[in-house]
Amino acid sequence: MSKHTIVVCDHIHEDGLNILKTTEDINYVYAADIDKVSLLDVIKDADVAITRSSTDVDEKFLNAATNLKAIIRAGVGYDNVDMEACSKRGIIAMNVPTANTIAAVELTMAHMLSCMRKFPYAHNQLKNERIWKREDWYGNELFGKKLGVIGFGNIGHRVALRAKSFEMDVLTYDPYIPSTKATDLGVEYTTNFDDILACDIITIHTPKNQETIDMIGENEIAKMKDGVILINCARGGLYNEEALYNNLKSGKIAMAGIDVFKKEPATDHPLLDLNNITVTAHLGANTKESQKKIATQAAENAIESARGIAYPNALNLPIDENKIPSFVKPYIELTQKIAFLSAQLDKSAIRSISVCAQGEIKEYLDSLSTFATVGALTASSDKDEINYVNAKFIAEEKGIKFDTCEINHSSGYSNKITITITTEKRVNTISGTVFDDDVQRIVELDGFDFDIEPKGKMIMMRNNDVPGVIGQVGKLLGDNNINISDFRLARGKNSALAVILVDESISHKVLEQINNLEAAISVAYAEI
Repeated sequence: MSKHTIVVCDHIHEDGLNILKTTEDINYVYAADIDKVSLLDVIKDADVAITRSSTDVDEKFLNAATNLKAIIRAGVGYDNVDMEACSKRGIIAMNVPTANTIAAVELTMAHMLSCMRKFPYAHNQLKNERIWKREDWYGNELFGKKLGVIGFGNIGHRVALRAKSFEMDVLTYDPYIPSTKATDLGVEYTTNFDDILACDIITIHTPKNQETIDMIGENEIAKMKDGVILINCARGGLYNEEALYNNLKSGKIAMAGIDVFKKEPATDHPLLDLNNITVTAHLGANTKESQKKIATQAAENAIESARGIAYPNALNLPIDENKIPSFVKPYIELTQKIAFLSAQLDKSAIRSISVCAQGEIKEYLDSLSTFATVGALTASSDKDEINYVNAKFIAEEKGIKFDTCEINHSSGYSNKITITITTEKRVNTISGTVFDDDVQRIVELDGFDFDIEPKGKMIMMRNNDVPGVIGQVGKLLGDNNINISDFRLARGKNSALAVILVDESISHKVLEQINNLEAAISVAYAEI
C-alpha cells in the first residue's frame, strides 16, 4: 500500500494527532518541535502539511515543499499563508472555520451575563480586596430584556436561541438572509436598523468588511437607550472604539463586553481604564473542546486531501496557467468583481444568480458561475467564510438558484459576460468585457450603456432626466467635502443613470441627502 505523507508543522491537540497516527495509508510526521530551518528539510516529502500561526507558508517553505498538494491551516485565519503562491503552484489551501462556533457563542453569553451582574468586579472585591459588600452589586436580569442581534449567521442565530432560553425578547437585523430564517426560530426580524438601536442589549456577529467596520459609532449610539449594554465577540473594529470609550465614560452605555479589538494585543488600550467594561484577550476559540475540534477536523481534512477525495473549506482555486488560455483569467476576475459590485447595490437576500456569456469565453461558464457566486456572497460575508469550493454549497443552503446561458448573437464585443443578481427587492444586471492588454470594463448597467473600470468608490444614482441634477449632486458632495474623480452619465427614455466616482467613502447620511433630491429615484453606493 502506498502511503501519503502528512507533516504536522505546529502543535495541535492530541486527538488530531491520534487520527493521523492510526490511519493505515498515512505516513505521519510530527515536526512541531523542530526549528523552522530544519522544517524545510522535513517538508520536502510532504503531500499535505498542517500548520497553525507559528509556521509561515512563504516562498522558502513552498520552494522546499516540492511534493506538496495541499496545506491545512488549523484555525480560521490564514494571514501566514501566501495564498497567491499556493494557487500558482497548484497547492490547495484550506482552513477550519467552524470548529470554534460554540466557543464563540458561549463566550458571548458569558460577557452578556457578566455585564448584567458585573461578576468580574464583584469577584475582585471579595477575592482580592477581601471586602464583603453585597449592596454594591445590584445587577439586572436577562429575563424580559430585548436583545438586538446584528448578523444572524452561524454564531448569531445560536446566540439568539440561547437568549430565548433566558426568556429574552430577541430581534435580529441581517439584510442578507430571508426573514423566515429568523421567524421560524421565534426571533423577530427587522429591516430597520433603528429597531436594533432601541434594544436593551446589542450583540454583533457580522463579518468584518467595508460595510461593517465602525458599524456602531457616535450617531448610532446617540439613538440608543440610556444604559444600553453592548457586546462584541466577533471582530475588532465593528464598534468604533473611540465612540465606545466616550459613551462608556459618560454612562450612556452602561456596560460593554469586549473580546476583540481593532489592534491586538490591546494591553494598553484606553478601554481597559474604564470600570464598566468586561474584557477578554480574543478568547473566542479558546476552549479545550474547540481545540479538539480544530485538530480533528484538520487531520480529517488532511487525510481527505492527501487521498484526493475532497478539499473541505478550500480557500483558493489552483491556477494552472498552462492549461487555460491567457484571455480567460481577466474575465474570471471581472466576473467576480461585477458580482461583488452588484450585490452591494441592493443589500437584501439574494434569490438567484445568472451568468451569461458571449464569444469564446462562454466555454468557461461553469468557472465563471463559481467566481460570480464567490463575488456575490463576499459582499455580505467575511473573507474567511467564502471560498471557491464552498461558495455554491453555501449559496444553495441560502436557497439561491443558479442559471447560465450562452449568447450567440453579436453585441459588438468579441467576448462579453452578463451577471444578473435577483434579490428580494430588485434585479441588478451588469455586463462587462476585456479589451486588449487585459483592460477590464463594465459596459452596461441595468440597460444603460457605460464604459467604467470596475474599481474604486462609486455612487450610482437613478433619476428623472430633468435639468440641474448634475449641479445639485456636485454641490451636495462639495458641501460634504467629497471630491468627484469621475462622473459618467447614461440617458434613457425618461430617466438617467449616473455613476459618480469619488475619492472618499460615502456615509449613509450623504446617501440620504442625495436620495432626498427631488429628481432622485434610487441611490446606491459600492466599493471595489
